[in-house]
Amino acid sequence: MKGFPKGFLWGGATAANQCEGAYQEGGRGLANVDVVPSGEDRFPVAMGKRKMLSCDDTHYYPSHEAIDMYHHYKEDIALFAEMGFQCYRLSIAWSRIFPNGNDEKPNEEGLKFYEDLFDECLKYGIEPLVTICHFDVPMHLVSEFGAWKSRKMIDCYTRYCETIFTRYKDKVKYWLTFNEINMLLHLPFMGAGILFEEGENELQVKYQAAHHELVASAIATKIGHSINPEFRIGCMLAAGNTYAYTCAPEDVWKSMEKDRENYFFIDVQSRGEYPAYTMKLFEREGITIEMEAEDEKILKENTVDFISFSYYSSRLTSADPNKNKGTEGNVFATLKNPYLKASEWGWQIDPLGLRITLNSLYDRYQKPLFIVENGLGAVDTPDEHGQIKDSYRIEYLREHIKAMNAAVNEDGVDLMGYTPWGCIDLVSASTGEMKKRYGFIYVDKDNEGKGTLRRSKKESFEWYKKVIASNGADLE
Repeated sequence: MKGFPKGFLWGGATAANQCEGAYQEGGRGLANVDVVPSGEDRFPVAMGKRKMLSCDDTHYYPSHEAIDMYHHYKEDIALFAEMGFQCYRLSIAWSRIFPNGNDEKPNEEGLKFYEDLFDECLKYGIEPLVTICHFDVPMHLVSEFGAWKSRKMIDCYTRYCETIFTRYKDKVKYWLTFNEINMLLHLPFMGAGILFEEGENELQVKYQAAHHELVASAIATKIGHSINPEFRIGCMLAAGNTYAYTCAPEDVWKSMEKDRENYFFIDVQSRGEYPAYTMKLFEREGITIEMEAEDEKILKENTVDFISFSYYSSRLTSADPNKNKGTEGNVFATLKNPYLKASEWGWQIDPLGLRITLNSLYDRYQKPLFIVENGLGAVDTPDEHGQIKDSYRIEYLREHIKAMNAAVNEDGVDLMGYTPWGCIDLVSASTGEMKKRYGFIYVDKDNEGKGTLRRSKKESFEWYKKVIASNGADLE
């Protein structure tokens, strides 16, 4: 098979709140992600429907320790280097830099931690790809301002951006402003620190918060390019095309509406203006977005350099409400597709869907793309020798890389790189489980938080090493 273009970035992806741990160390402040428990209350809290402003003694909070990468990052990055990573997507915990979010001065210990981590990457020739906000919002800003409900967040966020851009201007080239920005609509508290009060128009709240994030992202892009013109600053969405259940025009229309719900954010970040269909949605729903006079100009003049996205599965929808018996699909409700197999968690496996999604995004935006999450969450069981033979993960990734290859070499999609999720086992964002593993590296820890945290290589580790060494030509 033909490999990928020269300079294609191979690597892996994690997020601070799912792997770092040490949630009270190094001067770090409490964040929204720290108060989302595992178990039955996880979704109500993540949705902003159950108010949890602090941690209690009755819940287990998996992010508090996670896999303790805070103390293991040198060992972990050495393993990434052994696989041949050219790129490592990670996130900075906002509350490690500004513990309250609006502190007078940044926390030097937090700044130094990431500086050391980036130096460790660079030692091995690994480019950091840094997500500035991977769901994290300092809890002080949630309590004080209502998080992204308030325009005051823009100043807090852009000051945080300016601080890290300045500090790491010679160490980090690739940046993402917000992780899965469209998750604000689906998990408002987890994704953006938003809690709903009784009687609030939730749609109004969500889209006003979205506006604040979009303006903040544009200002951050402007600041970043002024600090280092070589910076490549991207946006990021949870992607996956929505198929129509049948060829009935009503179903096709429904699928278009579902796709637009997610495209909206990227339309603004990539094209620099609100699309007409969103303005009409606001009109129909009685939504009024409060904007400052300069907002439109800021959005228009500071579009992103590239578009990154996560892809786990496609989605399926019908115009018939009686058909909407959903399956689990990374928070997105979707119908069961009879043509697809599903993972142990009900996520539908659709490699061709990745090629379709790549082409849809490239056709729409004509900007370079970057797949920054893709992977299979599965139960990995060590054998009698302690080894993990995860052929199911290899198969999943192999087929998705083939689809990615076809999009690049047959369709002409401009793709910058591929960082599968999560290259080392970490806490699942959707369920808060450790049992749902994605990594090439096994971490000895269970759902209850028990385990040695010992790292060991899975079968997929050596396979992915070979894929990288061949620039994607050898997938066997």
